[in-house]
Amino acid sequence: MARPPSLMIQGTGSHVGKSVIVAGLCRALLRRGLKVAPFKPQNMSNNAAVAVEGGEIGRAQALQALAAGLEASIHMNPVLLKPETDQGAQVIVQGSRAGNLKAADYGNRKRTLLPKVLESFARVGEGADIILVEGAGSPAEVNLRAGDIANMGFAEAADVPVVLLGDIDRGGVIASLVGTHAVLPETDRTRIKAFLVNKFRGDAGLFVDGIRFTEERTGWPSLGVIPWFEPAWRLPAEDALDLSSGGRDKSVVTIAVPILPRIANFDDLDPLRMEPGVSVVLVRPGEAFPGDADLILIPGSKATMADLAFMRAQGWDVDIRAHCRRGGRVLGLCGGYQMLGRTIADPDGVEGVPGAREGLGLLDIETVLAGDKATVTVSGRHISSGEAVTGYEIHLGRSSGPGCARPFLDLEGHLDGAESADGLVAGSYVHGIFSADGFRRAFLAMLGAPVSELHYEAEVNEVLDRLAGHLERHVDIDRLLAIAGLQASGS
Repeated sequence: MARPPSLMIQGTGSHVGKSVIVAGLCRALLRRGLKVAPFKPQNMSNNAAVAVEGGEIGRAQALQALAAGLEASIHMNPVLLKPETDQGAQVIVQGSRAGNLKAADYGNRKRTLLPKVLESFARVGEGADIILVEGAGSPAEVNLRAGDIANMGFAEAADVPVVLLGDIDRGGVIASLVGTHAVLPETDRTRIKAFLVNKFRGDAGLFVDGIRFTEERTGWPSLGVIPWFEPAWRLPAEDALDLSSGGRDKSVVTIAVPILPRIANFDDLDPLRMEPGVSVVLVRPGEAFPGDADLILIPGSKATMADLAFMRAQGWDVDIRAHCRRGGRVLGLCGGYQMLGRTIADPDGVEGVPGAREGLGLLDIETVLAGDKATVTVSGRHISSGEAVTGYEIHLGRSSGPGCARPFLDLEGHLDGAESADGLVAGSYVHGIFSADGFRRAFLAMLGAPVSELHYEAEVNEVLDRLAGHLERHVDIDRLLAIAGLQASGS
């Protein structure tokens, strides 16, 4: 079967907006009647989603699948790196854990993953009219070119044309575009067919000379200048660096969240951040928890024992206990749930040196980090409110103890999580539960939040539609499709 036309969006650096632009293009092309498949050969993120096959992919590719009207598949992101330390990461290949590697070791191994990447690329293309590929980091990192599977190495192996995306908001966009042209070898340079400028604020007419200069110095045509898209904050963030407290006025309910070094699956916060009357306060290293917090939410972690030690080093364990003495509520999700127990044991050294660590002692449970990794979608109900929930589990380890006799969720017969005897402290292994409107409203009502009319999933889809319209107005999509080798239609 012939492969469908394809196009790769690479960036001049990280955080230039590649994930959001690809999601917006997926929705724009879907609205034109095209069957579009998203793909990212290699991603690095602890914000993962569970695919339809049961494995893990980057959260951004799950959003892109939603934008394209598809179920998320492990083949949309065949290689996912989940950082555990500054120099090491867990490696996920086609949805399954393939081991843990130091950065230097992965550099030697990544070329062996190319066949898997190309296999997945062929799979996502089945039945599609076009494949939109997202790069990672920047092709200008020429020191990583040998064996590359994330940017030009993949584009060359799969023979995919490239459009380069620059971010003008961070400054130096001309230098980043022209500089990328300067450092790339000729074979990679000619693979780039055009460029886009993202996140422009103000009068785009003032940048006409900048576009002309960039075109003259690179020989690449511009496909457009994309103005700043303010509603993008309502889409799930992929990187913890993208998280912000929102800066709203004083709200009725305050939820405090510690930003852990290896925070994972923090898209749990997204529905809460969109709620009127709720302020999500992100507590960063060196800061104390606000004394007026109604809820402390301890998020997931890719390195639970290390992040627990970090919490203690910050004095956050003292803050949390003081919060509990004042009658405040605490909720732990996944790794955060494990931290709330009496002990966490790692007999096999899954997270490093084998051993055990004392937990926060707020739930009467014990956790052992052993056994197979759970990656599964789930549904059920919140026991206290009876409200329906859906979500997913991505975790190593099992928790048990008297606290589990007071479970948090009933997952169609399987009981999940634990609560304290007074009901003020709870934990669950399930991510994504706050996306369920009824449960979220009931849970926030316990904190005193006003009833809202937010329909979270409908809101995300509305923002994707608005993003698609934004790109239709400011990007030459017909020319973009021509670069991919697809004749424009439906415009």
